[in-house]
Amino acid sequence: MTFRQRQFEQRVTHHLAIIYAGILDDEQCQELAAQLLESMLKGDAVRQPTPHKSRWDERDAVLICYGDSVNKTQAHEPHTLPTEPPLYTLKQFLDTYTEGAINSVHILPFYPYSSDEGFAVMNYVQVNEALGSWQHINDISKDYRLMADLVINHCSSKSLWFSNFIANVAPGKGYFKTANISDNLDDVVRPRTSELLNKVRTAAGEQHVWCTFSHDQVDFDFANPQVLREFVAIIRFYLDNGVRLFRLDAVAFLWKVPGTSCINLPQTHEVVRLLRTLIEHVQPQAIIITETNIPNEQNLSYFGNANEAHCIYNFSLPPLLLHTLTTGDCTALKKWMMRMPPAQDGTAYFNFIASHDGIGLRPAEGLLDTVQINALVACMQRFGAKVSWRTQNDGTLAPYEINIALFDALQGAQQGPDNFSVARFLCAHAIMFALEGIPGVYIHSLTGTENDYERFNNTQHNRAINRHRWHWHDLEAKLADPHSHHQKVHRGMLNLLKIRGKQKAFHPNATQFTLHLGQEIFGFWRQSADRQQSIFCLFNISNQPQTLSLEDLNLVNTQPWCDLLSDIVYKDMSTCLSMRPYQAIWLTNTTT
Repeated sequence: MTFRQRQFEQRVTHHLAIIYAGILDDEQCQELAAQLLESMLKGDAVRQPTPHKSRWDERDAVLICYGDSVNKTQAHEPHTLPTEPPLYTLKQFLDTYTEGAINSVHILPFYPYSSDEGFAVMNYVQVNEALGSWQHINDISKDYRLMADLVINHCSSKSLWFSNFIANVAPGKGYFKTANISDNLDDVVRPRTSELLNKVRTAAGEQHVWCTFSHDQVDFDFANPQVLREFVAIIRFYLDNGVRLFRLDAVAFLWKVPGTSCINLPQTHEVVRLLRTLIEHVQPQAIIITETNIPNEQNLSYFGNANEAHCIYNFSLPPLLLHTLTTGDCTALKKWMMRMPPAQDGTAYFNFIASHDGIGLRPAEGLLDTVQINALVACMQRFGAKVSWRTQNDGTLAPYEINIALFDALQGAQQGPDNFSVARFLCAHAIMFALEGIPGVYIHSLTGTENDYERFNNTQHNRAINRHRWHWHDLEAKLADPHSHHQKVHRGMLNLLKIRGKQKAFHPNATQFTLHLGQEIFGFWRQSADRQQSIFCLFNISNQPQTLSLEDLNLVNTQPWCDLLSDIVYKDMSTCLSMRPYQAIWLTNTTT
């Protein structure tokens, strides 16, 4: 064993000793560490990651989609089976309709599943035959950085592992969390209203299995080291198949102890640290992103001391942006930004406004008050939204998530729908693209997709409203139609991304400073690491024209300033900007 391997094994053993304190002794931890290293390395040399090194820059943007978000079928027969594997079609969409503005793709779970559109995984190392094969996944990963889900908290009750749990045989025996109905579970935090425990008959007798999300999604018991061994082998398999970004789905719920909240427990954080250590010593360019849809302060904790997640989802951004753009008041958004710590080098925020899920409201807790949240929910319901609920500890229901397509969510303000929908939609993304962090763009934001009521009616699942499946010929026609809002949104989004990718001041870790320009104009300043480029990002977030004097920005007046979005050059610093409703301005001292 080389010195580097010995150091690696010692670090892994240290993580395991913390995770399994009171469960494994020192010798067992050392033995488990050796097994994990063998499974992870597979004979490869240990690679040394560079601490606090960013694995991203201003050119990075991630498209979020399902493997079958776009399908090719017989012309005018959209409800027939695809004429080619959807993953092959997805590659064509990326090559044809992202025009180099997007270099990464998050393909939502592409494994065989039984429910929840992929998140009840039946087999972690197979590709759903309805989507394609590993070859199609590999082909995408050759041209785009690939993000995949590690659905680590639970798997399908239809999986082989759970069938073996029922039969009390390996692999699967002892893999799933069980509890006694007499256990103290009063403080368990959950995002659902279904019963937490599901009674099942097994060869070992009647057991109550833990189900955080649904009875078809059965939670693993990571107190069993064999479960950890299985997932480390899966991670190595994904690395071998081109995955470079790992989205740790629902990881906050991973470790459970009756009598506690069973969320964000110390063992959970240590598992994230362990997985980071294992992954980056095999593939230093790989990235861990934690998906933790929880209040902002708790979410930030998954950075650790730059030794847990490389990136965290910026879950507070979507509800705050919706609130801001529907009220015309940026106060809450501005206060939140001033409280957000800059990400350390080697870590970054993963910014998004829309995804396959809805607009989570728990991340708005402490940032918006109850009146503001209720007003936002009511506004979205007027725009066609469905609302998902969760049961609080006192037994009452609270809105957990707004389910709506983002284009429809931004069709108007609190006063109702208006004619500013495209401008408001692009303003929201101009804000997101300019913020510190890496942008993630949902495919239905790139194409301006509206609420899919047919899909909702067919499934009766709230989230289906925002999970439209495009048929290639329909999408092709809409993106070619200059009168279609789909084309206006698509061209506008690509233009923003292309401009963003050329600005060093938009590096995910470049300096950011909040400006104070009143309620109706939201603004912040970005500066490149070499201090050569500054960009003043200005947004009229109201449905009324606004004016702003350049003197209020304290611009250096020895050089002209140019708006990257309009190409207008300003030489006179006494000029007043006239901003149209929802206009965005990226004012820079230099262009590259």
